[in-house]
Amino acid sequence: MNILVVNRSDRLGGAAIVTSRLMKGLNDLGAQARMLVINKLGDDDHVAVAGSKWANRYHFLAERLAIFCQNGFNRNTLFKIDTATHGLNLARHPWVKQADIIVLGWVNQGMLSLKNVEQLANLGKPLVWVMHDMWNGTGICHHAGQCHAYENTCGKCPLTGKQGRDISTVTQRRKQALYDKANIHFVAVSNWLARKCRESSAMSKCDISVIANAFPVEDFSPQRLPNADYGINPEKKLLVMGAARLDDSVKGFDQLIAVTQHIAQHKPLLADKLHLLLFGAIRDKNLLNDIALPYTYLGKVDNAAEVYAHADVVLSTSLYETLPGTLIEGQASGCVPVTFGEGGQADIVDHMTTGYIAQYLDPESFASGIEWAIDTNISRQMLHEEVARKFAASKIARQHLDLYTSLLDKKLT
Repeated sequence: MNILVVNRSDRLGGAAIVTSRLMKGLNDLGAQARMLVINKLGDDDHVAVAGSKWANRYHFLAERLAIFCQNGFNRNTLFKIDTATHGLNLARHPWVKQADIIVLGWVNQGMLSLKNVEQLANLGKPLVWVMHDMWNGTGICHHAGQCHAYENTCGKCPLTGKQGRDISTVTQRRKQALYDKANIHFVAVSNWLARKCRESSAMSKCDISVIANAFPVEDFSPQRLPNADYGINPEKKLLVMGAARLDDSVKGFDQLIAVTQHIAQHKPLLADKLHLLLFGAIRDKNLLNDIALPYTYLGKVDNAAEVYAHADVVLSTSLYETLPGTLIEGQASGCVPVTFGEGGQADIVDHMTTGYIAQYLDPESFASGIEWAIDTNISRQMLHEEVARKFAASKIARQHLDLYTSLLDKKLT
């Protein structure tokens, strides 16, 4: 089977990394999978750059400029919005012509417009679109947060500040028009994301399967490394939390602070047992002063697996996550996950068996989860094996391959 995967990059961003893993997994199963990108950072011969440097730059800048004008020249929301008005016509690309099936990943920011997706759909080949966030089901945003406008008609979008009919309304209607006439099979990477997209007025009639992201389980060991490596009391239980940027509003760093303050004030015996490890960038380091537990801030790290290997519990206080990779990484390293549940966490954590899902935005509940995690004897090897059972690259690639086969068989009947 000749499979073409289309994604904006092969390495830049979470979607790029998991899409590259999928391509490799498909090839390992004997399929012929290749990838088209506009930002190639690796040296894999299975990956090629589509479009010229200047064309790709033009599509990116033209779409951003239009958005900048529509959002009131607000830089804070410039990259939280995508309208899919500009992109490349890949329908005549040799790899597209040779493909039996076309798989789209994250193709925003000037790679593919909605019109370009329609051009691919018109080729008559099975077209699969893997969704890594809510964008396919909303007007213009990638995560709707507490907004439910996408369930009806987007408009008065808080990301644009516009009143009445705005680009969120227009883009949502363009998406629905595409979905109504193009034969696209969507894949959500978590059950939560699938549910959100099924609630969307634009996607209510779409075919949606759930297949998780592939994960390199073999890169993470459940063996616990000593606290002494970081100069921390060996009696302490280590909690770890990491992110590309810890104080990104989505990551809920204020929630983490609230949890530590609750523990310090109401659970002093628990507080005495704990030490917090933090890694990732942070713009306002003054926020660290509000943490009420002993902590070590590691900054950006090259090897997150080594950090997880020193910890007992992995935390995620994110306000919402499609399928939080840090929880999977921590669990693969033998850490017990404690998290809020607004997102794909339930696909990773079996509550009070392999981790703890706290009541949403409730510091007391989250603190109880931490207490449960350090008091419950859970095998690190078992946690590692659970990740392998759910997310191993070979398993995920096989699920994709089975889907592609069924779509090709349906096309032939």
